[in-house]
Amino acid sequence: MTVTVFSPTVCALGEGPLWHPLRGQLFWFDILGKKLLTRTEAGDERHWQFDAHVSAAGWVDRDTLVIADETGLFRFDIESGAQSRLAEIEADQPLTRSNDGRADPWGGFWIGTMGKKAEPGLGAIYRYYRGEVRRLVGDVTISNSIAFSPDRVWAYYTDTRAGRIMRQKLSPQDGWPVGEPDFFADLRGTAIEADGSVVDSAGCLWNAQWGAGRVARYAPDGTLLSVVEVPTPQISCPAFGGADMKTLYITTAATGIDTPPAGATFRVRVDTPGQAEHRVLL
Repeated sequence: MTVTVFSPTVCALGEGPLWHPLRGQLFWFDILGKKLLTRTEAGDERHWQFDAHVSAAGWVDRDTLVIADETGLFRFDIESGAQSRLAEIEADQPLTRSNDGRADPWGGFWIGTMGKKAEPGLGAIYRYYRGEVRRLVGDVTISNSIAFSPDRVWAYYTDTRAGRIMRQKLSPQDGWPVGEPDFFADLRGTAIEADGSVVDSAGCLWNAQWGAGRVARYAPDGTLLSVVEVPTPQISCPAFGGADMKTLYITTAATGIDTPPAGATFRVRVDTPGQAEHRVLL
């Protein structure tokens, strides 16, 4: 598998890649740069500047995204740039911001928060579902790895600082968590930090591993199957896309690294297709 640069635009903290299935293009964020970026397969690139940190998105229709920022979720019109607030999340806590997030198979949207300086235990993981926001996990330092199995049985998440990717069973009716989570992958005692994840159509989890310069693919039972090496160490999140969903896009960060290609967004062709991103229902 040959990794190539998809976008050379340098992100201080690239995150939240989203392949929009109706538009056929990739969106992603520079959290520290407070930007949303997009690039088509033809190479046309565009970005939007915001006043607050933005980090993750889900799609509503062809021209509408739900975006997470420092104080909650807002509706964003891709064509006009118009915004409208949907829900407040930690709006009264100036020390936190949003981080990793993804839409679930029921049309909900999971979003994690964290301290802007990664203060221990200051973050949490929430779910927005049909107008309701509910906190699911508390005492989180760096929320990451939010992803869902194709059989709609499991949600995955991690606190990067805790070193373990967790697996949470979900209700088949509405997607709310059922029972207690268990451990999926354990990276404690290594120099590898679990960052963002995505799950392919075979139920295997692809995890961006910060500091290791790689994306690791785990079987549904947590066995490490393979790795994709990326030529920069700070790997933040993968996303599947392309016409056949066999292109894996990978965001990275340039914070603290002056050497290219740190902060670029990469792509690699893989054998197993991913899942199309789920629509957020408002």
